[in-house]
Amino acid sequence: MQRRERSSSESYFWPVVLAVGLHLLVFAMLFVSFSMAPELPPARPIVQATLYQMKSQSRATTQTNQKIAGEAQKTAARQYEVEQMEQKKIEQQQLAVAKAAEQRKVEEARRAEAAKQAAAEAAKQKAAEEAKKQAAAEAAKQKAAEEAKKQAAAEAAKQKSAEEAKKQAAAEAAKQKSAEEAKKQAAAEAAKQKAAEEAKKLAMAEAARQKAAEEAKKQAAAEEAKKKAAEEAKKQAAAEEAKKKAAEEAKKKAAEEAKKQAAAEEAKKKAAAEEAKKQAAAEEAKKKAAEEAKKKAAAEEAKKKAAEEAKKKAAAEEAKKKAAAEAARKAAEDKKAQALAELLSDTTERQQALAESQGDQVAGSFDDLIVSLVSQQWRRPPSARNGMSVEVLIQMLPDGTITNARVTRSSGDAPFDNSAVAAVRNVGRIPELRQVDRATFDSKYRQRRMIFKPEDLDL
Repeated sequence: MQRRERSSSESYFWPVVLAVGLHLLVFAMLFVSFSMAPELPPARPIVQATLYQMKSQSRATTQTNQKIAGEAQKTAARQYEVEQMEQKKIEQQQLAVAKAAEQRKVEEARRAEAAKQAAAEAAKQKAAEEAKKQAAAEAAKQKAAEEAKKQAAAEAAKQKSAEEAKKQAAAEAAKQKSAEEAKKQAAAEAAKQKAAEEAKKLAMAEAARQKAAEEAKKQAAAEEAKKKAAEEAKKQAAAEEAKKKAAEEAKKKAAEEAKKQAAAEEAKKKAAAEEAKKQAAAEEAKKKAAEEAKKKAAAEEAKKKAAEEAKKKAAAEEAKKKAAAEAARKAAEDKKAQALAELLSDTTERQQALAESQGDQVAGSFDDLIVSLVSQQWRRPPSARNGMSVEVLIQMLPDGTITNARVTRSSGDAPFDNSAVAAVRNVGRIPELRQVDRATFDSKYRQRRMIFKPEDLDL
């Protein structure tokens, strides 16, 4: 059999009955306490009557007046006692109202908690307890009704004081509520400030971590640059050593040839002197260029990084080109060796003609390499049109480093000109140019002009 669900009015019936019973019980206790209050000592009369006896009054009149004065004193004493008792009752009533309000709050909280968690069996037990309390409250109510009939005047005063006490209790409750709201607001504000401070601390920690990461990246980049510079220095030193050895071999062979041909020896000495001057001037220029390169290294570092990224993408193609360049270098060295043999065994005019021919062949292969590298770095702007052309002057060092690139003949379109200059600078360095001898490099590659067209490149 299913249990019928109680309506909202039924669920509130017993709590209401309990509240009414508690109020009646409190009033009954107040009446009992008033009846059991100890008797106060007789008070002095507030008003003293002074009788003025007239000579003409009789003795009976005098006695009557004295009796009236005694009655007035008794009446004043009883009135003072009643007032003291009323005052005490009012104070006790105020305390009782405050206790009743506190009990009501506790009882309401308990009832709210019990209403949420009580089961069906607990509800039955609670109903039985409520019935017992109702019976006790009913008895107290009857007793209070009898006492109320006897003290109607005192009840009116008590009700008035009760209303005042309720108002004070309500004001006190409002004050406490506002104080609690202020505490909650202060706690919320403190939590907000604490959260803001925590956010600041986290932001500062994050900034410090990012700064440390940037410093680490900078240090790693600096170490990488140092390693690359050291490797380049080693390669350059090896190339210089090879050049010195080749120069010493050439000098030895030239000395032996000089013994055979005195006239050619004189010419060779002059040529060697001029070459030494040129080499000294070239070395001086190289030192100056190296110093300039060091000064510009910081600015070129960012560009080189971008160029290295592009070079990584073209790693496979670069390997092929290096292999082709290596083959060309070997072929060039073979041709140089053959040309050197022919130079040693032929006249000065023949030697010069062979050297120029050999240099032109080598220069052609390096021209193709330069055009290929620049083409990989060139990004044609949207404004490029057929028929445009810009001439760029490229300045390089013997180790293949590009020190400068500038426009010598503009196309009339600034983005197109800037793209050509950027393509040359992004190449950065052409290591294969170290294979070119000093004379060929000075004459052909120290300053090289390149013409950029939307459809192709030309040297």
